[in-house]
Amino acid sequence: MIHETSDLLNVLQGTALLSSLSPAEIQMLAARTVRKRFGAGEMLFSEGGSCHGLHILAKGRVRIFKTSAAGREQVLAVNGPGESVAELPVFDGGNYPASATAIEDTEVAFISRRDFQAFCLEHPEVALKMLAVVGARLRRLVAIIEELSFTTVRQRLVALLLKLASQEGKRVEGGVALQLPASHQELANELGTVREIISRNLTRLQAEGLIQVDARQIVLKDAGGLRAILDAAA
Repeated sequence: MIHETSDLLNVLQGTALLSSLSPAEIQMLAARTVRKRFGAGEMLFSEGGSCHGLHILAKGRVRIFKTSAAGREQVLAVNGPGESVAELPVFDGGNYPASATAIEDTEVAFISRRDFQAFCLEHPEVALKMLAVVGARLRRLVAIIEELSFTTVRQRLVALLLKLASQEGKRVEGGVALQLPASHQELANELGTVREIISRNLTRLQAEGLIQVDARQIVLKDAGGLRAILDAAA
C-alpha cells in the first residue's frame, strides 16, 4: 500500500513519463494525485466508459483488453509498476477504447484529466514524453494486428513458448522446462483464439515429440524443431 506522501513521490519519480521533472515539480503533481486500490479481478475502467484521468501503476499488474460482441477477449497489453495506462483519451476527450482489469492486488496513482492537461501545458516536455508512450502503444497494436493477420495460432503459440524458454526456462533432463504464466483461457485471450484451440495445439505439439505437457509446466524437448515451425512460415 502507498502509505506516505514520500511513497507517492517515489512512484511519480519512478515513472518514465515524468522522469524529466524536478523534485519540486513532482511535489506539485503529487498534490494533484490520489491513491486508488483495486483487488485482483477488479475493473479499473471499461471499454466505452468516460475517461476521468490518468492511471499510473504503483503496484501490481493490469491487463488491457478488447471484448468482441460474442464475448471473446483479445489482450492488448499487460502493464506493471511505473507504467501509465490508457493515455490517449486523457487528451482527446474520447471514451476508453479498451477495458482494464487488475491481475493481482494493484495500487494506482490517479491524476484527473483536467489536472494532468493543465500540468502538461505548464511542462511541455511531459506532453512530448506522452507522445512517445502513445507511439509505442501504437507500434504494439500494429504488431498484434500483424500477428493475428499473418500467423496461425500454432505459430503464435510456438513463438510464445520459445520466448518464455529464453527468458525464464530452466535446463532439465530432456530439454528446457518453463511454467506457463496463465491458464489456457488467458493464453487464448492473448493469442487471439479460444481455449480449445490452445489445448489442441499443445496436445499436437506433444504428439509430435516437440514438447511435454504437465498442466502448466512445459518441457521443450526439441527447440530446433519448434524454431523450424516459425522458419517455415517466414
